Amino acid sequence: MLFDNMNIDTFSYVALPIMIFFARICDVTLGTLRVIFVAHGHKYIAPFLGFFEVFIWIIVISELLNSANNMVCYAAYAGGYAMGNFVGMLVEERIAIGTVFMRIFATKGGQELADIFRSNGFGATLTHAEGSEGNVDILQVVAARKFGSEVQKILNEFNPDIFYVVEDVRSVRKGIFPKKKSIINYRRPGK
Repeated sequence: MLFDNMNIDTFSYVALPIMIFFARICDVTLGTLRVIFVAHGHKYIAPFLGFFEVFIWIIVISELLNSANNMVCYAAYAGGYAMGNFVGMLVEERIAIGTVFMRIFATKGGQELADIFRSNGFGATLTHAEGSEGNVDILQVVAARKFGSEVQKILNEFNPDIFYVVEDVRSVRKGIFPKKKSIINYRRPGK
């Protein structure tokens, strides 16, 4: 046993549930990230994450089955699963994998908004259309998810009540995208 000096009750009702809780957080976080990588077509990263996800899960399940009458371990398993989903979403949000397509509906100032996007290095396609309440300008912007907060900041500064829709994109080819910020290349428009 891992902890020879620790009595059985302390291990079974304190140490083991804590270990199960944190191991479950790890495996569910990896599972969440694996699903996201699969959805975005990262075929080499997803199996790597899947291996460690299942490896951790097997260890946790074997320990849980060895403690079949321990409700504290069951609660730790369920709590770790819930927390793992939360942590997985936080990590995914932080690394911001993928590309988004934004469709923005402006009742006025569509050309001005398109110029603002373009001056910030984003490609913006402007289309004039007719909506249910009159003429609208529809802007279409494709951006890396990591620039999503920058796009929302532009929209909120322009018009906090503007209507827009954001969709995930599996892949893109060509287009105009802002370059990553670096010391050498700060705010140079993409191509």
